[in-house]
Amino acid sequence: MKIGIIGAGHIGGNLTRRLTALGHDVSVANSRGPETLSALAGETGATAVPVSEVARGAEVIVVTIPLKNVPDLPAGVFDGAAEGFTVIETGNYYPQQRDGRIAGIEDEGLTESRWTERRLGRPVVKAFNGTYAQHILDKPRPAGAPDRIALPIAGDDEGAKKTVRSLLDELGFDVVDAGGLDESWRQQPGTPVYGLAAGTAEVTAALAAASPERPAEFRG
Repeated sequence: MKIGIIGAGHIGGNLTRRLTALGHDVSVANSRGPETLSALAGETGATAVPVSEVARGAEVIVVTIPLKNVPDLPAGVFDGAAEGFTVIETGNYYPQQRDGRIAGIEDEGLTESRWTERRLGRPVVKAFNGTYAQHILDKPRPAGAPDRIALPIAGDDEGAKKTVRSLLDELGFDVVDAGGLDESWRQQPGTPVYGLAAGTAEVTAALAAASPERPAEFRG
């Protein structure tokens, strides 16, 4: 597939490494410009592009940037994407450490992903948000392996979730469907599944054990 990645931090960088190794055509962009991505492009064979060009022809677009920067993405950032493209977002809300207070999350009670979706203007699937970046490189296992770990996803578009499930399987992970975006609080920071590297049964149990009350350290 043709895949665009917005953000080249730990998650974005390692997804670029894995997806290019699997033979996907990857374009990657960040806020500082393609010239700052020459090393990653040289290492992986990905194409470094401006943010305004990252979606061109893309069937999947991964948005993996700090939550506070989502509103700063340029208008029309998805222009030129393939028909029916899927958006994966990996964001987490860290009000005290990074993002400041976001009223839509704090006052309206929106999940982080619902808030992001409204600003992007496109349905999203939440994935990779509680995954250690190094696990993307170190933890892939073939289907059926006893030590294969599962990652939770959430979203409202069943077709998009099917695409994401297939991509995660190709990357070497099982998938647990956490429900729609309004249930995605079950995988936000501070929940039992956040950072959990375990199999399907354990991830399913952790999602069920989550509380909708946001822990104090993750409130602004």
